[in-house]
Amino acid sequence: MTKNEMPPIHDSHEELCGGIRTLNFRVDKGSDVPPYSQLRRAIIAARASGVLAAGDRLPPMRALAAETGLAVNTVAKAYKELEAAGAIETHGRAGSFITALDSTAHKAQTLTEKYITAMRKLGFEDRQIHETLDHMLGFES
Repeated sequence: MTKNEMPPIHDSHEELCGGIRTLNFRVDKGSDVPPYSQLRRAIIAARASGVLAAGDRLPPMRALAAETGLAVNTVAKAYKELEAAGAIETHGRAGSFITALDSTAHKAQTLTEKYITAMRKLGFEDRQIHETLDHMLGFES
């Protein structure tokens, strides 16, 4: 491998110098799901599946915004929500990093993803899935 070649890590990302991961994320402009939420979901799915591992450094917000064609504020919103959920940690200028999944959280996330996938296959939209969960948990509006 020459100095300028990048070693492939997984189909969905590759390692760059400094341990920064680049994501092969593309916005689905036809989706009802907002772009920040699409990005957040893609990172969570990559984390849950092991494509992104604990300690992996995510691209800087500006770089990811340029790569995806999203506004920097859109990427910042996704990162902020990921940090609030405990999926990433941000360390100032050092960047944002994937956190470890403990076994219980990993199991819960896997089951939730399976549920959402099954509901989507049945034709439910995300809003309907959310309403169903709210109803089942007693949070009816």
